[in-house]
Amino acid sequence: MRLERSVRESAIFQLARGAALVLGVFALTPASAAWDQDGQAEWAQRYDADARLTVSRSTTPILSTHTVAATEAAIERLREIAANGGWPQVPAGQQLRLGSNSPVVSALRRRLVVSGDIGAETGASPVFDSYVEAAVRRFQARHGIIPTGVVNQQTVQAMNVPAETRLKQLETNLVRLRSFSHGLGNRYVTANIPAASVETVENGEVVTHHMAGVGKIDRQSPVMQTKAIQVNFNPFWTVPASVIRKDLIPKMQADPNYLNANHIRVYSKDNQELQPEQINWRSLDALNFRFRQDIGGDFNSLGVVRIDIANPYGVYMHDTPAKGVFGDDFRFVSSGCIRLQNVRDYVAWLLKETPGWDRDHIDQVIASGERVDVKITPAVPVYWVYITAWAAPDGVTQFRDDIYQRDGLGVRSAGADSPAPTVVQAARPVRGEGLFPSDDDSYFEERSR
Repeated sequence: MRLERSVRESAIFQLARGAALVLGVFALTPASAAWDQDGQAEWAQRYDADARLTVSRSTTPILSTHTVAATEAAIERLREIAANGGWPQVPAGQQLRLGSNSPVVSALRRRLVVSGDIGAETGASPVFDSYVEAAVRRFQARHGIIPTGVVNQQTVQAMNVPAETRLKQLETNLVRLRSFSHGLGNRYVTANIPAASVETVENGEVVTHHMAGVGKIDRQSPVMQTKAIQVNFNPFWTVPASVIRKDLIPKMQADPNYLNANHIRVYSKDNQELQPEQINWRSLDALNFRFRQDIGGDFNSLGVVRIDIANPYGVYMHDTPAKGVFGDDFRFVSSGCIRLQNVRDYVAWLLKETPGWDRDHIDQVIASGERVDVKITPAVPVYWVYITAWAAPDGVTQFRDDIYQRDGLGVRSAGADSPAPTVVQAARPVRGEGLFPSDDDSYFEERSR
């Protein structure tokens, strides 16, 4: 019994030690959780100070001269690594975690040493100790993988991308970064599609950061420069023709009560409400009618807020009732629009200079359930960009999967295996009022899960 207790205590100590070293990457505690009105926790992320073992969230905007300079420096470092033979491959097929004992762990250590995620002084032991776990978490955080410290298929696949390929990825993205390094405005928003993340920037520093859900591989979010011009509180959702054809008709064929169950009403061209049974669901007759979902943050595809951005693509940014997506590595889930984590913080920042719209007022309007539209004054520049590799001034280099295959290097993860998509052309800067869609989101797919 004493021996068993000693083993358990040792394991607990190792876990606690590993957590103390690396939970600076994603330290989640009940005190750090923000709760919305539906009881959905959106965990805050806290970072500790040990730069060797953690990846701190940078306050440097991804679109900035500082990021350009840091990326140039990262390219020089990676050129040296590539010239010296790159990093070794990590054998696949074996999941490694704290306590694992395998020759593969020694190979893993060598790989992490070359990329700078662990120090050479930690040795070449085949035991997966807390230092290796910390290094794996650091590597995962740099590659957009939830830092569990467990070496799974996705992590191994990212580790085995050759150094030469990562170098080319940095060089390709440096060109993109340089094109967006000046004249962005004092206050602006950047949505980085491959990272599925959004940041607000003011006075040269990131103010808020939001995990996001972006376009699927076959329904891509467009690259564009535009402006956020209006916020819709408690919006209706009108089903677009593409969703009627691809999702709504099949759902109604399978379940004639689907519209009623999901609070969706049918209207004729004369704005007369009809009953679902008046439509021939075995044809495309439904395309002749308008389908509108009632207001409701717990079931409406748009959640409680939609942000209108002027553009010719019929896309925008919005809340979602399906907040679980923000905890996934793979957040390419929409039909082009961008869903936002902690959307109230985002809206409060957008309306910061709009008189009368502080956070308390925003929360009151949402709680009322009434439809309210607010013009953003002044309009805020918004940049949807495609950056798969960059570096921060602290020396941490970030990589993301080339989800839409625009780098031309074939960098994809285990979670992104699918046929190559059709490339959507980047948008030119949009001026004036744009086209506003009803919605693009894969609502029906989510509701069926």
